[in-house]
Amino acid sequence: MEALQQQVQRMRELGFDEVGILETSKIQLLPEVRQMCSANRYGSYGKRWCCPPGCGTLEECQKRVEQFSHALVMLTVTSLEDSFDFEGMVEGKKQHQALFGQAVDELRAQGIDILPLGAGGCPGCESCTYPDAPCRFPQQLTTPMEAYGMMVSDVCKSCGLHYCGANSTVTYVSMILL
Repeated sequence: MEALQQQVQRMRELGFDEVGILETSKIQLLPEVRQMCSANRYGSYGKRWCCPPGCGTLEECQKRVEQFSHALVMLTVTSLEDSFDFEGMVEGKKQHQALFGQAVDELRAQGIDILPLGAGGCPGCESCTYPDAPCRFPQQLTTPMEAYGMMVSDVCKSCGLHYCGANSTVTYVSMILL
């Protein structure tokens, strides 16, 4: 557990606003969250390896989660000018994804086996090869937590993080299974 606490501290040093630890046995993958993907609510269903059906069935995702014992859950909160500050939202997401990428790189450099699950789609390529060819960069592939069927606000609550959706802020959450 001390090693996990050291990772939490490192994630805070990187710049995440909050970091929590969650036992993977407590992670619930919900069909109703996955259905938001199949309804193409996010616009990437059937278009990317990081999204359904490219990322696998809910059962396949569950098997992957079960290969790990713990997850680091990290969030950033970005202040917005108002609830219509789209540029602020995009910039906040970029900053969160940059921190997340750095966290993933550091853990991999330590030789730790991880499964990164991000906020939103994979930021890797301009155009995805799905379904015509394999992913060009499978080590960089980042699947959204929602694509795995996770209700992000519930995940945050499970590990004591404050997921806030106030009008003047936007919260981005990512997870790294260890």
